[in-house]
Amino acid sequence: MTDRFATGMQVRRNILGDDHVNRAESDKTDFDTPFQDLITEGAWGTVWASDGISDRERSMLTLALLAALGNFEEIPMHIRATARTGASKQDVLEAFQHVAIYAGVPRANHALKLAKQTFAEMDADAALPEQETQP
Repeated sequence: MTDRFATGMQVRRNILGDDHVNRAESDKTDFDTPFQDLITEGAWGTVWASDGISDRERSMLTLALLAALGNFEEIPMHIRATARTGASKQDVLEAFQHVAIYAGVPRANHALKLAKQTFAEMDADAALPEQETQP
């Protein structure tokens, strides 16, 4: 395991949460492990690990890029990550408004729809009482 991989895994857990990363890791196969390692080292161990900009700013940039390029499948995951990056709902709206002007209203509109759904799910989850575990 490289230092970049270890750093990437820690940053990935900090941003996405242990539950998400544990699920993703358990879904890995021999076929996609090299790809997952690439993402962990490159995206998380290099780009997200950089201290050049804040996690909040990186979160906003990531959401805007995902929307602008039509990579909608990743948007809910990164909306959930805003709980850890510090990007607010207003920050997300601002990012998607930039997408509307510079990349197109339909993409921003769809991204905003996904964000609204995901924020509503997050709010509903936060309102649920903690379930007691039984021994």
